Amino acid sequence: MPPAIPLATYRLQLTADFDFDKAAAVVPYLKALGITHLYTSPVMKARKGSTHGYDTVDHNQFNPELGGEAGFARLSEALAEHDLGLIIDFVPNHVGVHFADNPWWLDVLEWGQASPHAVSFDIDWDLLPYRARGGVFLPILGSSYGEALERGEIELRYDAGEGSFSAWYFEHRLPIAPERYGELLRMIVKEADAAETEAGKRMLSLAARYTGLRRPNRKEAPGFKTELKEIAGSADIIARGLAAYRAVKDRPAQTLMLHHLLERQNYKLGHWRLASSDINYRRFFDVNGLAGLRVEDASTFAATHRLVKQLVADGRLQGIRLDHIDGLRDPAQYCQRLRRLVRDAQGNAKPFYTVIEKILCEHERLPHFAGVQGTTGYEWMNLITQVLVDAKGLEALDETWRQVSNRPPRLAPYVKDAKRRVLETLLTSEFTVLTRLLARIANGHYSTRDFSADSLRQALELYVLHFPVYRTYLTHSDPTALDRKLIDDTIERARAEWFAADDGIFDFLRDALTMDLLKPGRPPHSAPRVRRFALKVQQFTGPMMAKSLEDTAFYQFHRLLALNEVGGDPASNGLATAAFHEAMRARAKEWPQGMTATATHDTKRGEDARARIAALSEIPGEWTSAVSRWKMLNAPHLALHGKLRAPSATFEYMLYQTLLGAWPLGETTDAGFVERIQAYALKAAREGKEETSWLNPHEAYENGVNSFIAKILDPALSGEFLESLQTLARRVALLGALNSLSQLTLKATLPGVPDFYQGTEFWDLSLVDPDNRRAVDFAARQAALPQDAPDWHGLIQRWPDGRLKLAWMRHLLKLRNELADVFARGDYQPLDVRGAHADHVIAFARRHGRTAAIVVVGRQFAPFTQAGREWPAPDVFDATVDITGYTAQGLAGNELPLAQAFREFPAVVIEARAASAVRPARQRQGV
Repeated sequence: MPPAIPLATYRLQLTADFDFDKAAAVVPYLKALGITHLYTSPVMKARKGSTHGYDTVDHNQFNPELGGEAGFARLSEALAEHDLGLIIDFVPNHVGVHFADNPWWLDVLEWGQASPHAVSFDIDWDLLPYRARGGVFLPILGSSYGEALERGEIELRYDAGEGSFSAWYFEHRLPIAPERYGELLRMIVKEADAAETEAGKRMLSLAARYTGLRRPNRKEAPGFKTELKEIAGSADIIARGLAAYRAVKDRPAQTLMLHHLLERQNYKLGHWRLASSDINYRRFFDVNGLAGLRVEDASTFAATHRLVKQLVADGRLQGIRLDHIDGLRDPAQYCQRLRRLVRDAQGNAKPFYTVIEKILCEHERLPHFAGVQGTTGYEWMNLITQVLVDAKGLEALDETWRQVSNRPPRLAPYVKDAKRRVLETLLTSEFTVLTRLLARIANGHYSTRDFSADSLRQALELYVLHFPVYRTYLTHSDPTALDRKLIDDTIERARAEWFAADDGIFDFLRDALTMDLLKPGRPPHSAPRVRRFALKVQQFTGPMMAKSLEDTAFYQFHRLLALNEVGGDPASNGLATAAFHEAMRARAKEWPQGMTATATHDTKRGEDARARIAALSEIPGEWTSAVSRWKMLNAPHLALHGKLRAPSATFEYMLYQTLLGAWPLGETTDAGFVERIQAYALKAAREGKEETSWLNPHEAYENGVNSFIAKILDPALSGEFLESLQTLARRVALLGALNSLSQLTLKATLPGVPDFYQGTEFWDLSLVDPDNRRAVDFAARQAALPQDAPDWHGLIQRWPDGRLKLAWMRHLLKLRNELADVFARGDYQPLDVRGAHADHVIAFARRHGRTAAIVVVGRQFAPFTQAGREWPAPDVFDATVDITGYTAQGLAGNELPLAQAFREFPAVVIEARAASAVRPARQRQGV
């Protein structure tokens, strides 16, 4: 049996091209590598053709494109045969909607609030204007509603197999409410001139039996549909009679008929651009095709977790990664329910590994959730990057960025501007729901009714603009002291920017956010509305921060791209080794079992591309000089039209960093590389929302950027630039490789569970998705896996081929498996380093009882490599590590000279014995 808590996980992205069977085929390789748990992207049924699986349409079916139930069974058998556990990525927050594949959503469209699944979706039914009945807005049209209608793109169809009617817009099915079937049949029989036929009479008789409001109702509709489809000849009559609803521009009567029918449905159709202002269902961020689930509803939770429970009960699932935990209304309640479900399924004998996708901002602490071992590891990835960069070099890069951008190197103004942009464009509708609800609360008592809707909107906007993290975690009880302080501090910052009369509006907003409005002795306000407002604000600030910070500001602030990572701080000043040690000691006590990631399917660039870019902080002067020269060399390739400059100066600076990070180690580029850079640049430009965006693409700018990239990467046009770029790229690649090996060593030996993203056994120079989800050549990695003791000297000589990284990864994982208790349960003890180069070393011991491992890792290698021109010789390092209290084979005394530690490799992990056993600090155990 694999350990309950993984020693190492390996993430696979499952697709139709890499299904359960192909995953099963690489299981023996993962076992040989030293992995204990396979960790997959979502396995439940997703939208057809999905490349990621996060658009789940049925939580209780395996994805047929991955191989379905039978394919999953074969994967389970392979895992069991090789003693590997399974962790799946699970999506509780949302499902894929629209199209014709989500039965719950289709039922809601057909029956509206009468659907038993209506409670599962977060829909504000009464928000649609100018309608007598509630409905859900569907922003699925590629043009205006009128244009789509008159072009005949919306078509009424009959399904003879079901006896049902639906409107169709291309691949989108829009069920017609059964209460309209009677009028439909009457019009169809009339249009087909079939009133006197036997089939026509039976159809009219059927329609006449269901009179009155909302009939046939949900109980009667199945019988109605069955009887209709069993009427001989009905399908032919309907096929002819549907002409009455065949809308085209030169048939105004028929167009109006279809329009009136559609207006009386449980939905309203509209152009996709209207989503930002008119949508009335909670989405995943701003993705219209992903609708939020209300898993706080007990029946919805139970219905969406049946398959998970069965897999746990069968022993086929050992862990779960919870996607977008911040989207849930009450994450604490959800985690409690999940823990109860797991206990019911497997008993309480062993932990069930549970990690959450949670992005922590700088200095933010992770709340404790029942049964959760930690996060997926973004915060630790960023700490590793920050300790590897050169803080002094960052100061120089601050000045370079100031000159390039004409703005101070401060991130906060970028984020605030981005939040304003997102509020005005992408998330306007969600914000409108909140402001309307806040205004209704204020209007509910005479003491607050004078707070106008407009003033409340402005006050809430200031609050959102100044809110510094992703969300608070209020439940129906009082907020924690931490959440209360967060709300109070944000209110005060918002109040400081308020120039109108206050009159208590911010006190009212604070009390609504904390639910203090409901305390005894306060003027009575609607408790359901206050609670709904406070909890929905939490669901809003997360997407707000993500779209503003990760998906906007990160693509505007380019001072050093290595720091622009999910959960990171692009304006970071780096991290001293003492602060790094302190963070790791705290982690060993609080979150020793969470994941440590250095690459995921969501990271902004590959782990080794990031390590290369981080090395620029070690040679800031040369980098700045190179950029100045490159800008002059490439100036003729800029697209200049009036005030348009493509790319902009800041975007051009970003491109040069990107090229160095992704530059092929073989130093030759082809059309494929150019296309990858162009695709990345298009996404980066649109995400940045400065010169172009997804909502309003600027074709001239985008074409200019595309042309610029093609020209500067064309040897015939840019030979001098490419020669200069390749010269610096060779040096940065070597420094980056050394950074990468240090990063890998830290990931594998720090407190936590190291997670390895698919394909990263070789150098990972990928860019943001979809570039980082390309197919992996597992056969090449299997063939390169060392069978004997590695020849480190030979591997170092050929380091560009990536085999060095693979061999070192396997070596580290072998040690993790041999010293499982040390790395899984051991404490963390920083080791003192003395000497001229002490600042270039991170040294610590992991210890459990008397068994220990001494870890020594180098950093900031530029002084030891002639700034990236040669591999560092061991005797250039002038420092010693104090190993007092530890003994190991081959070591004498209390000092370990770096020249000895780095004799074979620029990092070392030494199995050791502690002089005395120290009981580890009590650790949290997720259950």
